[in-house]
Amino acid sequence: MGTIELFGGTATTFATVVASIRPEQWDAPGLGEWTVRSLVGHTSRAVQTVVDYLALDEPDSITFPTAVDYFRNMPANASAAVAQRGVEAGIALGSDPVAAIVRTNKRALVRLGEQRFDRRVSVRGGTMPLQEYLCTRLFELVVHTMDIGRATGARPMFPEGAVREAAILAASVAAETGRGEELLLALTGRTSLPDGFSVV
Repeated sequence: MGTIELFGGTATTFATVVASIRPEQWDAPGLGEWTVRSLVGHTSRAVQTVVDYLALDEPDSITFPTAVDYFRNMPANASAAVAQRGVEAGIALGSDPVAAIVRTNKRALVRLGEQRFDRRVSVRGGTMPLQEYLCTRLFELVVHTMDIGRATGARPMFPEGAVREAAILAASVAAETGRGEELLLALTGRTSLPDGFSVV
């Protein structure tokens, strides 16, 4: 399955999980300081930004050649801004979040179908190949759809390969940021990961 197809299938899984959220769960704890609504809003940005960035002029050069480079260069002080954008995105989903998410998913796939394979995009903080940016969005969709499932009791059914690609990217980021040995030792049963371990 190609990157666009995997991204589209995972976006559909996200919408399906959101459709299972009960009315009383929307204001329940989601992740960290986020409610479920804010967590869903943040996750929806993994698709919305694809639409937004494809509406921009194509850049002439690349600053983040790979998805790993993108995550390695995320500013350390971005957490507060990310949290606030999640809250705002959750509110913007309105009274029918599922319908809003389905519309955005369709718009993203239509726009992606119009692009060259080697298309470049301007993203927050730099520029990168579209295919590599989609890898970062796939990662966000997989991880946060899992978060939504953990918060609401839903069980996401991802397309084949989605979790594998997200896990490979996470392991690659760990290796490139000096935490590969820690991760490898934990994955092979030698040690446990320290509290708070994260590659993003």
